[in-house]
This record gives sequence, structure tokens and C-alpha cells, in this order.
Amino acid sequence: MKRLLRALRTTGWVRTVAIRKIIAVALLGLALFLALRPNRAAEAHMLVAAHDLSPGTTLSTSDLKLVRAPPSLVPRGALTDAAAATGQVLAGVASSGEPITSARLLGPENTRMTTGSPDAAAVPIRLADEGVAELLVPGARVDIVAPDQTVLASGATVVTVRSTGRSHEQGRLVVVALPGHAAPRVAAASLAREVTVTLR
Repeated sequence: MKRLLRALRTTGWVRTVAIRKIIAVALLGLALFLALRPNRAAEAHMLVAAHDLSPGTTLSTSDLKLVRAPPSLVPRGALTDAAAATGQVLAGVASSGEPITSARLLGPENTRMTTGSPDAAAVPIRLADEGVAELLVPGARVDIVAPDQTVLASGATVVTVRSTGRSHEQGRLVVVALPGHAAPRVAAASLAREVTVTLR
């Protein structure tokens, strides 16, 4: 540093070289700063879970947080509008900070991905036995059985299990995905009476 200061106090070529060195160091520092600084303009918005969420949660604004991330880290179908997500039902568990995508919410996309069938439909049923509902998790395969032991549908896929809430006396609400041809029969039977399921 002392040699550089002495060079600056001189005249001629030595002083010119010293100035060039200072400019080169400054430009290098600027380049490093620009390279390491996050490029906020290139980041994308997405909604993540503000805290741990259980399956069947009806999303509210307090459940969601809008964050920015590099586009390469934003999954396909990630939601960006908290107002549009509010009131939607979460099909599976979501950990704090996990992106909320359209496939995680109850709807046609989630039903199709759960069953692998393009004509599948989601049907809510009420279970007569609260204990059976406690055994169910999203993705479980079950047969739906009427009180008279008639099998209403085989191989249904559990989409989500709702919390008891104020509907505890009416039976636990479970949403299952069924082939399109079986969905109307199960929906009609569930409206008339509570049903049960057997696990596969």
C-alpha cells in the first residue's frame, strides 16, 4: 500500500500504472459484488405454508406466506395469489415453508393425480365409525361399504380426511377419489346414510 501511495505522488509512467491498478481492483470488486448480489428482478413469487398444516385444512390468509425465489426453485403449479387460495382445502400435509401448488388442493387436478385416472371424481362421504377415520391417510386404498354390507365401490383412494369440527355428530367427513362410473352411486348412498370403509 505504501509503495502504491508513493507511486501516486510521482509523475509519468509509474503514476499511470498505479492508477490503472487501482481502477482494476475497483472494477474487480464491483464485478464480485454484482455477481454475489441476489438478482431480485429475476426472482418469482410463490405461496408457501406459513406453518405446519394438516390434511383437510381450509386455507386462510394466516396459513399462507408470499415469498420470492429463483425461478428454478418454483415448482410447476405454484400458487401466487393468496386471495385465490383462501378457502381452498388442502388435500395432504404441508410443512412450514413448503410451496402450495394447485395439485395440493382438492380439485380435478389433485383427483386425477391421486388416482391416475382422467375420469375420476372426488366424492365426500361420512363414516359411521370415528375410529376408522383416524386410520385413514391420503393415498390409502379402501372399499366403501353400506350398512347392509353392500360394497358400493372398490379400490377408492382417500384424498383427505377432514377434521371433526362441528360436524362430529354427523360422522367424520372423508373425501375419496373414485372412477367416474362409481362416483354417483357412492355420492347418493352417502347422502342417505353414513357408510364405512375397509382398508386394503
